[in-house]
Amino acid sequence: MRTLKYDVVVIGGGPAGLAAALKAREKVEKVAVLERNDELGGILNQCIHSGFGLHVFKEELTGPEYAQRYVDMVAETDISCYLNTMVLDVTEDKHVVAMSEDGMLVFEAGSVVLAMGCRERTRGQIRIPGTRPAGVFTAGLAQRYVNLENFKPGSRVVILGSGDIGLIMARRLTLEGIKVVGVYELMPYANGLYRNIKNCLDDFGIPLHLSTTVTKIVGSKRVQAVEVSAVDENLKPIPGTEEIIPCDTVLLSIGLIPENELSKKAGIELNPVTNGPKVDNALETSVKGIFACGNVLHVHDLVDQVTKEAEDAGTYAAEYAAECAAAQQADAAVSTDAETAAEACGTSNAETEIAVIPEGMVRYTVPTRICANRTPVTKIKFRVGRPVETAKIRITSGDKVIFESKKAKKFVPSIMENVNLTAAQLADVQDEIKVTLV
Repeated sequence: MRTLKYDVVVIGGGPAGLAAALKAREKVEKVAVLERNDELGGILNQCIHSGFGLHVFKEELTGPEYAQRYVDMVAETDISCYLNTMVLDVTEDKHVVAMSEDGMLVFEAGSVVLAMGCRERTRGQIRIPGTRPAGVFTAGLAQRYVNLENFKPGSRVVILGSGDIGLIMARRLTLEGIKVVGVYELMPYANGLYRNIKNCLDDFGIPLHLSTTVTKIVGSKRVQAVEVSAVDENLKPIPGTEEIIPCDTVLLSIGLIPENELSKKAGIELNPVTNGPKVDNALETSVKGIFACGNVLHVHDLVDQVTKEAEDAGTYAAEYAAECAAAQQADAAVSTDAETAAEACGTSNAETEIAVIPEGMVRYTVPTRICANRTPVTKIKFRVGRPVETAKIRITSGDKVIFESKKAKKFVPSIMENVNLTAAQLADVQDEIKVTLV
């Protein structure tokens, strides 16, 4: 077992991890990226469609092109990248235990950035009745088969769920000559971005069936058909609406879940709505010195948003590590124990904690708490629970309105909203702020 010391250790070599590492390296000298795959870039390597980079690079790129730009930028630095390295544990004292081709490694970090991304929800998690035949895939797995492995998942496909990956795969399969019978969505509204509904379904004549779900998978060795049913306002199947749809393949695009196993091992408090860590306005989790960003924190709409959030996480993680190192050096000079030095880390700018509470149609917020004066601008992100035709964003503290948007607009669950609050707006806030729509 080897022990290695770094100022910042980033877990995950996808778009979030690479952006965080690059920003961290601007402030500290020793940065490491740990990636379990044999290449950097994460999920973007299989996303060969365009639409990436419009905000970060001001041009339209494919997923591999976007990833490669960050891989190239990392290659121009002395950031250490450990590939084929599976992280097994993260401790509260920021020791990262990993298994690599060289054996067991222990990374002693000044700070840790969690950037492990997310995984797809599976059939078992929504309990679709039927046998377990071949031909049932998550949309992301089918995407990998088609785009990277050159495999054909089937000839006649039903897609359950209108998440963006499913919509994109509806178009991709059609371009490969595979018949996509339709997309079936449990909710009365689509969950993907409007541009993907337009470009991937409407432009190819693929029907979208709302308030409809798969209630049974038919087949023994291979999928032969699915039973679909309309659902009521409580999302329960309506008897008598069953319809059998012949197909040989079912793709599931039914949501993403943050990879939170390491977060749990580190003792980090999780948000029950997002299943990602609870963080403050510096993206620090409930465990001091461990930060989170990207889809491991909450599922984003665009990779450009992931990148910008990860850059903030990398910056704050590096500042924490540098502050800890300086405190330890100062305390060593006066013979103060290391535990006292560790307690001082990250506290120079943190004052009163303010809880951020979602109300009404606001489903969740990131962050869930604010440390006053820790960041020059506090970025509040939130997502609604269902479509709202017209409303304004209002943020209050007690009876005082500290922010209200100027114009009313439509809100949908597929689009994450953002509000920036200044230190002046938060100056008189003591305990909590509430985020709601009016």
